Amino acid sequence: MSSPTRSGEPQPALERKIGPLQATAINMTQMCGIGPFVTIPAMVATMGGPQAMFGWIIGAIVALADGLIWAELGAAMPGAGGTYLYLREAFQYRTGRLMPFLFVWSAVLFIPLIMSTGIIGLVQYLGYLIPGVTDDAGTTALGKIIGVGITLVIVAALFRKIGQIGKLTTVLFVVMLIAVLTTIVAAFSHFSGAQAFAFTPGAFSSAGEGTFWGGLGAGLIIAIYDYLGYNTTAYLGGEVRSPGRTIPRSILFSIVGIMSLYFLLQVGVLGSVPLEELKTATSVASTVLEQAWGTVTAKIVTVFIIVAAIGSVFAGLLGGSRVPFEAARDKVFLSMFGKLHPKLNLPTAGVLTMGAITIIGSLFTLTDVINAAVATLVIIQSLAQVAAIVTLRRRQPNLRRPYRQWLYPVPTIVALVGWVYIYVSATWLSIGLSLGWIAVGALAYLVYAKTEKTWPFGPKEIKEAFASTETEGAQA
Repeated sequence: MSSPTRSGEPQPALERKIGPLQATAINMTQMCGIGPFVTIPAMVATMGGPQAMFGWIIGAIVALADGLIWAELGAAMPGAGGTYLYLREAFQYRTGRLMPFLFVWSAVLFIPLIMSTGIIGLVQYLGYLIPGVTDDAGTTALGKIIGVGITLVIVAALFRKIGQIGKLTTVLFVVMLIAVLTTIVAAFSHFSGAQAFAFTPGAFSSAGEGTFWGGLGAGLIIAIYDYLGYNTTAYLGGEVRSPGRTIPRSILFSIVGIMSLYFLLQVGVLGSVPLEELKTATSVASTVLEQAWGTVTAKIVTVFIIVAAIGSVFAGLLGGSRVPFEAARDKVFLSMFGKLHPKLNLPTAGVLTMGAITIIGSLFTLTDVINAAVATLVIIQSLAQVAAIVTLRRRQPNLRRPYRQWLYPVPTIVALVGWVYIYVSATWLSIGLSLGWIAVGALAYLVYAKTEKTWPFGPKEIKEAFASTETEGAQA
């Protein structure tokens, strides 16, 4: 398959091979992975006790509201890169290529950073199986070497046709479901309702850092980190069949499905592991399984959890590697990211670059990486898309929208409030680093714009690529 360039010359194009089942599997595999298995203790410690279960529900509400934004934009503009396309279309009228450039600049950093948390988490669970991988201080040098090796294997596995990847992801999805459901059943096999719902005295009062409200901001950062991934099929929009129906459904089904699994997992763990032990656990699922069915079963299911984590990183890098592809084709990013593998039709530079950054991120601590990645994501993707859906409804009313957001603009407002609250709840270091990264990106854009003679050093190119097939015109 091929698609024309602006000069009319054909070039290789991505293949639409991902169906509805595979799309939902890709999203859910990316969403779950190792996340809840390593962050449940942090969530409980942050929110002061069993009231942490409500943190998952509030996080799901924010994710669902944001998912409805992704659903409308993804269905209307189904191409590789997701947010890049939406920001390109929405902000071209005032700031030219600035916003899509900043998004790609940031996405090349925050997507693999989020994937590196999966590597950090799976190494923690390897510590349950292999002595010397972890110690009281965290991951050892051996553990970090193993993490690097696993990342290299994942990157190598991505070098195959998208049809084969879709089938592989479905298998990984099944493994993830087995791991999560087995842990849930194990937890409820020796469940204490009195323990699970023994809320800390004064937990819901309005004062005190140990209360629900005092820890909600930091807890939501953890929760939203665990929900991230429901947008993966939007990144893969150029490879999805019937995207107008498949993308919205895969987003909504995956959020509701994962929310249900997370809530059951959190409640089950709270009712099966003593609170003080839970707050400091490093492989809580293995602990639950060992208590229920013994060491042998715990080790077997721990292997499934590790495979699920590998599947999450695999799905994340699969979608993320497509983000700079469309930007490079538009000459808004480095041209090497716009080249496809001659036989496999995949963006080679995107896969390799994000794999390398994942390796670097895996050498740091889990909490630091989560805070830095989420803060950067919120300011340049989540908040920007809130503005994009509003702008496009006003600027491009004739844009074909196979799916229109339910109860618009209520979900958009809920998402806006949620994202602002999550951002200001991040550590000051993470906020500073995210703003600094954007500032450096703005300087890089000025260099790019000067070279390309585009806004603010030249005319804006207004091209409503999805609303019209007419050739674009140039406007000052």
